[in-house]
Amino acid sequence: MKVLLLVQKEQRVILDRLYEGIAAHCDCELRWLDRYEQVDLQGYFRRSVDVDRYARIVFFLRFKQEIRQVAFIRSVPNLVILEHDAYQNYIPCKYTGKFSAHYRRLPWARVISSGAVVAERLREEGVDAVFVPKGYDQTLLRDLGRERDIELAFVGSTQSGAYSARKALLDELAAVENLVVTRTNSGDDYLNTLNRIRFFVSADVGMGEYMIKNFEAMACGCVLLAYDQGEAENRALGFVDMHNLVLYRDVGELRDKLARLRAEPELAARIAAAGKALVEREYSFARIGQRIAQALEAPLRPHPPLGWLERLRLKVGI
Repeated sequence: MKVLLLVQKEQRVILDRLYEGIAAHCDCELRWLDRYEQVDLQGYFRRSVDVDRYARIVFFLRFKQEIRQVAFIRSVPNLVILEHDAYQNYIPCKYTGKFSAHYRRLPWARVISSGAVVAERLREEGVDAVFVPKGYDQTLLRDLGRERDIELAFVGSTQSGAYSARKALLDELAAVENLVVTRTNSGDDYLNTLNRIRFFVSADVGMGEYMIKNFEAMACGCVLLAYDQGEAENRALGFVDMHNLVLYRDVGELRDKLARLRAEPELAARIAAAGKALVEREYSFARIGQRIAQALEAPLRPHPPLGWLERLRLKVGI
């Protein structure tokens, strides 16, 4: 199967190993689109894409640019949308409900969503949605076996409006525990910081799915203290409380479980080891790339014949 994978050129998270994982399991042509090319997909396709060459055309682009160009996107055949942010469809933020509205205008497109519950909700709305979770870069992130001199920490952003509940929880925890909240550069700086942390606090409050940092922290040997996203999401991922991670619903529960782990370091070590084994087996980008490639294989819903205006948009770009 010949696949055209269009991805963002400027992206904070380094996903090269994910793209390699996809390409290892299909005939994949990868192209990085800069901001200007994403703004004008019609022009980009006119100049650079022969759609008849590809059995699947995969968008992994900025959602805010996609929704502005739906009239053109409706003309793209064999379309699959890979989306890591569709959880925002179901939380209070500027994109509440907008993913559903966008996908209703593209009913023949397949959506690969990184949330199990999100994918299920989209299917209930009539979307051809498939669940493939987030993961981590196995070539960069690993347990270095070093002494962990930071007991309790969070690494990442708290600035976005979508992260307001995350910031509130971390602030509440920092008022009663010696919590380090920091940011790092990508690459070795991030790797070394995660390897200094004993207990990594994940505060994906109300998001309905687990962000990439959960998998990264587990891969680096941290004990993951994760805000509980619910039974269905945990079951889909194989997350088991006090076995391969620690789940909590509020700061009080987090502190109670943290006190137990401090008193029972052997239990903390077992949880860290089980979490690391789980993500190494199931959530490396090599494995996630394979699952994405598999999600491309099933036949897509039929695309209605293009009207004369859509044919012009696709072939001529007017």
